[in-house]
Amino acid sequence: MAARLAARHITQEELIGLEGLLSTHSKHIDEVEGSSYFHQHGDFDFHYRIIKASRNSKLISLLCDELYHLLRMYRYQSPRAQSRPKEALDEHKYILQAIRNRDEELAEMLMRRHISGSRLLIEQQIQSQDMD
Repeated sequence: MAARLAARHITQEELIGLEGLLSTHSKHIDEVEGSSYFHQHGDFDFHYRIIKASRNSKLISLLCDELYHLLRMYRYQSPRAQSRPKEALDEHKYILQAIRNRDEELAEMLMRRHISGSRLLIEQQIQSQDMD
């Protein structure tokens, strides 16, 4: 929902900021030879910026305040061997392209697919930890 609304409401300045952010993330992935994604908080986080660009106060409150820190904790604790930095960056680029094109439906579909992939990875990590 946030990606759909971001496609509708995002400003040119925010688009430029997201492009720069993904460029920074790409450089980081190259520097660490693909071993990790550039996980930062707030304005340095791709998802955070998309949520803010949605202009929906309920989504912003829920996703940037309540769930955001929990999800960051999972990301931080996830083993690097099981992360997928290059794939995540590519997915972010596709999402940004859909938002730039104001394609609300595609932006939402791509974000849902991206989040589902991340959720499955977290579930696998939790199951793996339970078996140890």
